[in-house]
Amino acid sequence: MTKFNSLRHVPQSSLFRKGDVFVLFGELFGRGYANGLIDEARAAGMTIVGITVGRRDDNNVLRALDEAELAEAEAKLGGRIINVPMMAGFDLDAPPGEQNPTEMLAGVTLKGWQEDKLDWAKIDACRAVGVRRFADSAAQVMGEIDKLIPDGSNVFFAHTMAGGIPRIKAFLAIANRIYKGRGERFMSSRALLDSDLGKLILMNFDEVTANTLGHLITSSAAIRERIKATGGTVRYTAYGYHGTEILIDGQYQWQTYTNYTQGYAKMRLESVASAAWAQGVNATVFNCPEIRTNSSDIFVGVELSLFPLLTALKREGGAKWAAQQWAACEALLQDGTSLQSIIDTIEAYNNDPTSESFRNFDAWPMDNTPALADIMIGTSEDITKLHKDRKALITDHLSALVLEGAGPLMFHGAAEQIGPVLWLNHDIIALKLNALHPD
Repeated sequence: MTKFNSLRHVPQSSLFRKGDVFVLFGELFGRGYANGLIDEARAAGMTIVGITVGRRDDNNVLRALDEAELAEAEAKLGGRIINVPMMAGFDLDAPPGEQNPTEMLAGVTLKGWQEDKLDWAKIDACRAVGVRRFADSAAQVMGEIDKLIPDGSNVFFAHTMAGGIPRIKAFLAIANRIYKGRGERFMSSRALLDSDLGKLILMNFDEVTANTLGHLITSSAAIRERIKATGGTVRYTAYGYHGTEILIDGQYQWQTYTNYTQGYAKMRLESVASAAWAQGVNATVFNCPEIRTNSSDIFVGVELSLFPLLTALKREGGAKWAAQQWAACEALLQDGTSLQSIIDTIEAYNNDPTSESFRNFDAWPMDNTPALADIMIGTSEDITKLHKDRKALITDHLSALVLEGAGPLMFHGAAEQIGPVLWLNHDIIALKLNALHPD
């Protein structure tokens, strides 16, 4: 278990400049945490380089981007993309003539998935194929990126890969019960983890979310040594999640979303960074606050911890601009519903004995329970109903604020070489936002 180590000051380093190179190790698909780093890199005048995960053809064969796809991806990134497929994970890999894991799971049903068994020798063979494919592609990509980095420059590698759920029809129904179900529709997260399906998912999570950082660090070793020898520096960052400190009872307290199945892979990600740091490689995992994204929306209740950010904005010196954020959020609520009443509901939720029992850092990530599902999902649904438009939620606005604050904290924090794992809590996010918007 990583020691809880929070960023408590706003980093001021101005290491990166025009002529330096920013490398996005993960494809940019939508608005998310990666955009904040890209915005900072662009503002610093850095050259921006990216990669692609590639695409699958009708036969699930991995391919590079075609001309139109490449042009679209480069326009979105605002830089050059090395067009070598870098799809992580092994769920669609297999030795020649053998089934891949997704094909092995094709017969899984909602009724019998807990009893279905996998041939682990075959799974291990598929994993080996996928790992070798990714490592070979990473070496090829870094060979191309090496040509784009001048001697003596500073380089920022931003790892953004995460995920790894096999594409099987039954899993969506299973996930809906685990992450959205309560009452008769509740399903235990432990049931998933104890099943062969769950064990496979955890393995694939490790390969996509965590081990890819190791591949990045290893495959860029030659770049790192050349840059160091010519007077430059190299930094690596990755996005973690391991709970967040928010205001509860007037104090910043650690809390978390439960059940966060990918938490095991996020802890492995931390260990990869820590091992690299011990070898003199400046790799930092930034454990970021909960936000709403396309991928996180399956986790009903993950957004509840966003609301106390409004109080943190005022606590950390915010005035006119902070009041404007309160007003913007209140305008999204139905007439007659006050924002303060929502804040009070969240405070009551966080102080409920059930919620309190899950604020156990050492036991993270804990399994879900019917009691937690009732209060967490129920509170989430009740608050959503109080909005004028279910497609325009307060948590969308607050998520955008977190992204705005986190980008510069990571960008300048990485430059300061603070440590291998850092938490960005609501205090530092609020401090940075207020500094970005002085009254």
